[in-house]
Amino acid sequence: MTDDTTNADDRTDTEDGDETDPQSGDAPGVFHRIDEGDAYVTQGRTITDADVMNFAGVSGDFNHIHTDEERMADSMFGEPIAHGMFVLSAATGLVWQNRSVEEREAVVAFYGIDELRFRKPAYVGDTIRVEMEVTETTEKPDGPGNGTVRYAMSVRNQRDETVLSCEMISLLR
Repeated sequence: MTDDTTNADDRTDTEDGDETDPQSGDAPGVFHRIDEGDAYVTQGRTITDADVMNFAGVSGDFNHIHTDEERMADSMFGEPIAHGMFVLSAATGLVWQNRSVEEREAVVAFYGIDELRFRKPAYVGDTIRVEMEVTETTEKPDGPGNGTVRYAMSVRNQRDETVLSCEMISLLR
């Protein structure tokens, strides 16, 4: 956390107008304003056939489970399912879109994912949203950034079923 004895006179302006803390060298950012228990819910996003086919093209994953309606009709799923990694990618996009400009500017890096689980299939036509709660903040005095924030992340469909869960970690200023 920031030292309470540091005052505005101890800060210096950078070229872009941000103040820096002379002790850490990092701009104030948002890290120190985030608390365990803070929770967020994103807007929804409907998965389309184009999403699934484009993801297959980008990833090279043309597995029939995602792309072959005829073959999947008699499967346990009854139809093709969206790639789990597409759902994760779309979820990170929803999280990004949910952030304010200030929060976006404070992101140094996507730091990692732990405990990733694909809980239920997601289908074309499903609308997913992300629910996140801050579970841990860890200062990083050696930079870059001020610290990491660990979020419990749940991706839910329109039936409020969890289709994906994980712990997402961001490195923030």
